[in-house]
Amino acid sequence: MAHDLSPSRRDLFVGAAAASIGLAALRTASAAPDVRHFEYDEVSVADLAERLRSGSLYSRVITSKYLERIADIDRKGPAINSVIEINPDAIEIAEALDRERRDKGPRGPLHGIPVLIKDNIDTRDKMQTTAGSLALVGAKPSKDSTVARKLREAGAVLLGKANLSEWANFRGSNSTSGWSGRGGLTRNPYALDRNASGSSSGTAAAVAASLGAVGVGTETDGSIVSPSSACGLVGLKPTVGLVSRAGIIPISESQDTAGPMGRTVRDVALLLGAIAGPDADDPATNDSRGRVEADYTKHLVPLGLKGARIGILRKLNGFGDRTLVVYEEALRSLRREGAVLVDSVDPPGFAELDDPEMTVLLYEFRAGLNAYLAKLGPRVAVKSLADVIDFNLRNRDKELAYFGQDLMVKAEVKGPLSEKAYRDARDRCRRLARREGIDEVMEKNKLDAIVAPTGGPAWVTDLVNGDHVAGGSSTPAAVAGYPAITVPMGHVYGLPVGLTFFGKAWSEPTLLKLAYAFEEAMKARRSPRFLPTAELRG
Repeated sequence: MAHDLSPSRRDLFVGAAAASIGLAALRTASAAPDVRHFEYDEVSVADLAERLRSGSLYSRVITSKYLERIADIDRKGPAINSVIEINPDAIEIAEALDRERRDKGPRGPLHGIPVLIKDNIDTRDKMQTTAGSLALVGAKPSKDSTVARKLREAGAVLLGKANLSEWANFRGSNSTSGWSGRGGLTRNPYALDRNASGSSSGTAAAVAASLGAVGVGTETDGSIVSPSSACGLVGLKPTVGLVSRAGIIPISESQDTAGPMGRTVRDVALLLGAIAGPDADDPATNDSRGRVEADYTKHLVPLGLKGARIGILRKLNGFGDRTLVVYEEALRSLRREGAVLVDSVDPPGFAELDDPEMTVLLYEFRAGLNAYLAKLGPRVAVKSLADVIDFNLRNRDKELAYFGQDLMVKAEVKGPLSEKAYRDARDRCRRLARREGIDEVMEKNKLDAIVAPTGGPAWVTDLVNGDHVAGGSSTPAAVAGYPAITVPMGHVYGLPVGLTFFGKAWSEPTLLKLAYAFEEAMKARRSPRFLPTAELRG
């Protein structure tokens, strides 16, 4: 099985559309709303774990405070609308974990820590798993996804489900990221009229606003790194096969993965250690045997950039001048920290990925979603992609009010994965992204990683015309199935922008080391201020 997608595949084509973001972009931000002080604002997982260990804090208290924060910030106040559903058993679970800690000690660093997960990740509890679609309201998976199970085993409190771009943004090509029929529109906590990006928009906005300690998103192409960048977070898209996809609503068996999203590299490393590992229910994870680490934080060392060889991507389409200025400052920081930069390493095949990638996704989406839906119980009205398309047509006033479902329609007419068109497209993707792409350029230049801006600043949400994405770099690593991590590198008019490090398969330890050193050097993350619109100065 598999999971999700973002608008990043369109980044190369629609960056120029950023000029049409409308009159709202010309306003100067008015005063921030009166948001109550929150005692766990920007508090790290490690800090919460230490307070729990010392007995100065209890999971029940932390969980209660986060639930109050969701009520104040997400449901009322700025009304970010990032959490689609609260776990009604969250307090009871936290109390049980407090008792267990007292009687037996902690299970690990996530024991008692509240975590938010995206609403395409199955949980066998009182919460639903709907991918934001009204077609799956009432769905009760027969068991936890492997990710949810591993989080519970680690002692995490599943606080709730995060909103997302409906069907992980693989429904209509002219979509508005962060909108779902069930959950409505998620707003960016840095400027409420701007987009949180897709499709893990709810997870990103919620974690950025300290509505949970950390979160889990999913990505097919950009859906972890893009919203993380737009919301000032660290987000890691793992190597496909490091984290199980079992029990996650799919898009692509070639590219889908779940991954951690947090406010710091250390929090992301802690969460990755909890969810990574082989799983009999996902054959892709067989390759992770012997490559999984229980503690990825051991790679977060001082001077992690010293002597590292880093390739720079320069053929960047759609990015605005101000984002590129921030990028140049990030590159200077890498040099100051001792990295050896190899300029202009762009493989020519990166520009040829979009068409074969889309062919692969259309074929795999139909096959994967049909298999997932067939396993759901009788309470769900849709049993196939064709049923979903029909449901949307019958409920067009709620589901198709802002954009259509052309991607679903195109996927429905595709044949089985044995067809030559599919196999040829997948082979081409692997050749261009892996052998003649990331692998070749890294071996030729003896690189430890490649860097590029993750994306431009968040665009003004436009339900009339759809997304106005201003650049993106997620596709090469996504198509290759290789890891990528984004870290805040600066701001454009107060809106966060991130730097992506990506590399060969199973290079998460190296990427985390480099990302941590960059984070320590830049210290670029700022708390969101929940402004009505961006502050345009200078």
